[in-house]
Amino acid sequence: MSVIESVSAADRAAVPPLAARTRSIGGSPVRDILAVTARPEVINFAGGLPAPELFDADGVAAAYRAVLADTPGQALQYSTTEGVPALREALAARTSARGLPTDADDLLVTTGSQQALSLLATALVDPGDTVLVEDPCYLAALQVFGLAGARVLAVPGDEHGVDPAALEEYVRRERPKLLYTVPTFQNPTGRTLPAERRAALAAVAARHGLWIVEDDPYGELRFEGERVPWIASCQDAVDRTVLLGSFSKVMAPGMRLGWLRAPAALRRACVVAKQAADLHTPTVNQLAAARYLADQDLDAHVARVAGAYRERRDAMVAGLARALPEGSAWNRPEGGMFLWARLPESYDATVLLPAVVRHDVAYVPGAPFHAGAADRSTLRLCFVTETPERIGEGLRRLANGLR
Repeated sequence: MSVIESVSAADRAAVPPLAARTRSIGGSPVRDILAVTARPEVINFAGGLPAPELFDADGVAAAYRAVLADTPGQALQYSTTEGVPALREALAARTSARGLPTDADDLLVTTGSQQALSLLATALVDPGDTVLVEDPCYLAALQVFGLAGARVLAVPGDEHGVDPAALEEYVRRERPKLLYTVPTFQNPTGRTLPAERRAALAAVAARHGLWIVEDDPYGELRFEGERVPWIASCQDAVDRTVLLGSFSKVMAPGMRLGWLRAPAALRRACVVAKQAADLHTPTVNQLAAARYLADQDLDAHVARVAGAYRERRDAMVAGLARALPEGSAWNRPEGGMFLWARLPESYDATVLLPAVVRHDVAYVPGAPFHAGAADRSTLRLCFVTETPERIGEGLRRLANGLR
């Protein structure tokens, strides 16, 4: 009987390298900062984390109990890739009630709206394709498009969002595949794109042949002002807009439930991509969400959450003048989870962060949110995770750290 000897260290060959796309795209600075903010003594203005004390834990638990008691075989079984019919029907009804006629078959349930972005990148983007984004842009979207091998360009804008004239110029010059936008209470800035600009973006897409990916995880968290209709409801964009939604900010992020609404051919391509990714989103979570929508009043719950978040926004806005250096500027969003601050030009928010963290408070520097040239004096502040009292103490610590 032969004995197989181990290969000597000198004869061992290196394993093949990682894919080039994984070597060129870094990790998320936000996720890295969350490791620091996990310490209980740190006041967290960094992560985009909903306030856990505001979760309707009893209502969600009751929904899971009911599903496991009434339909355990279905809840614990495989499901269709498109999503559980009861949940898709409920989502279609909610979307239609908000002014966008939608059938259950228009929707694909995803494992968080982040997966919807990944599926769209797989279905739409070939390596070398040009993708247009806002400036600044949701960080994880930059990661998704970067991993897909896209050439990502930021469209100029202002405090209201993307400039339609600049978009038209970029579309003519660069021939992009899609525009990605978070038009309502944007991450990271908290700004909202006005209705007239939404119509203008839709018209550009219609004239030049462009997909619009409209990400709306925060739209229901409105504290004041009037709701602005989705870009997807503009007649010019009805056949070329993908609308993304999520329960993460209004029900619970741990359920990992999102969805996309897309024209039929693109939706079918996303279904194929999802089959390759995870077959389907967990059945029990989908059924529990559907049961929650049937048995509980989600709109009333969201209204309670938005009321608490409004108090937290007000507490942060009221304290920023004392916390930030003279010459700083910030906005006052009408909803959502974030506000955007700009320090005087001589300040670098990335360089300053370690000193601030030593005072047991954290924010996210603005630089990573830019696809192009970064404004290093900017920072994102999340105002929903902490109570008004903790926000006041956090701003005191922030002031000491920035000194």
